Amino acid sequence: MAVRLRLQRRGKPKRPYYRVVAIDQRAKRDGKPIEILGQYDPMALDNKLNVNMDRINYWLGIGAKASETVSVLIKKIKQF
Repeated sequence: MAVRLRLQRRGKPKRPYYRVVAIDQRAKRDGKPIEILGQYDPMALDNKLNVNMDRINYWLGIGAKASETVSVLIKKIKQF
């Protein structure tokens, strides 16, 4: 099973927020995740991003790959 760190869409139409999840790469976008790692709200004024970096580092350490979007978000966190 190949694990990906990716976004899972939630919210209402035209008012999305996303969960950062560890999920099997073959699963649907909104399928059942292995673990919820945080959340991201692009509609908030400050693009609120709350994630558990310890768990993200754990998943990356055991071979999970981050999606392109999650990679960019992780880089933004590491800058601060």
